[in-house]
Amino acid sequence: PDGQMPSDKTVGGGDDAFNTFFSETGAGKHVPRAVFVDLEPTVIDEVRTGAYRQLFHPEQLISGKEDAANNFARGHYTIGKEVADLCLDRIRKLADNCTGLQGFLVFNAVGGGTGSGLGSLLLERLSVDYGKKSKLGFTVYPSPQVSTSVVEPYNSVLSTHSLLEHTDVSVLLDNEAIYDICRRSLDIERPTYTNLNRLVSQVISSLTASLRFDGALSVDVTEFQTNLVPYPRIHFMLSSYVPVISAEKAFHEQLSVVEITNSAFEPSSMMAKCDPRHGKYMACCLMYRGDVVPKDVNAAVATIKTKRTIQFVDWCPTGFKCDRPI
Repeated sequence: PDGQMPSDKTVGGGDDAFNTFFSETGAGKHVPRAVFVDLEPTVIDEVRTGAYRQLFHPEQLISGKEDAANNFARGHYTIGKEVADLCLDRIRKLADNCTGLQGFLVFNAVGGGTGSGLGSLLLERLSVDYGKKSKLGFTVYPSPQVSTSVVEPYNSVLSTHSLLEHTDVSVLLDNEAIYDICRRSLDIERPTYTNLNRLVSQVISSLTASLRFDGALSVDVTEFQTNLVPYPRIHFMLSSYVPVISAEKAFHEQLSVVEITNSAFEPSSMMAKCDPRHGKYMACCLMYRGDVVPKDVNAAVATIKTKRTIQFVDWCPTGFKCDRPI
């Protein structure tokens, strides 16, 4: 892919909905409004030499020479500090290129040194430079069984302070839950990081669909915050995604809106290893995509309310925010 879009009618114009996430050059090439950062080069070199190398400007791919060695302090105070100004300079260039900057989407994992240390440093600096702009975090936390390093708990605890103070909404993900979904629903015996990333990208794609497509019930970044965050510091979201069906089964699986809605509340559909049946909900947002009519959505929500299958805290009305982007 080289960023050329045959269906784009207004070449060089920035009025299309997909220009939210892509800036368009005069030649009609679409460049993602994204910066990739890592303290060691191997992963970003894969992007530089991979199938999507034509898509990104070289300045948007930033890598250092040595990693943070799973150490929060190295990522935050020493090695990370050296690249922070360069990252912010690249971010500023992208921000200046926006006609109406709404906010930032920040993707990081907090188990390692770079994601936790440099991730939290950049969040702090973004708060200073861009004050009131929304920051949505998509954060991969360590999981109960799957671990790559013994110091993951320390890194994630140290990083959580920044997530509390400097993100407006943080969507929690963990590898174990996503591994389980790949094994159980997609029949993949040994899921790879590619499989995991593709599933996570589906979730994020669904969350941002209303920003990228015109629709009757569009939701912007600040609306997530308004509807889902009862108090500023209580902004860690549990997400679920249904249905996850392999291509072979997709031909003969017919699911009703009620079935899909019910399965969204199953622990097995959650993107983090957390059983919501052991607690109560404070807020809930249901986002539907595709051929769904509001009547069916209202019926599905009414069923959940009457059956009392999910419990809300006493001080919160049992309200569901529903959205159908397209």
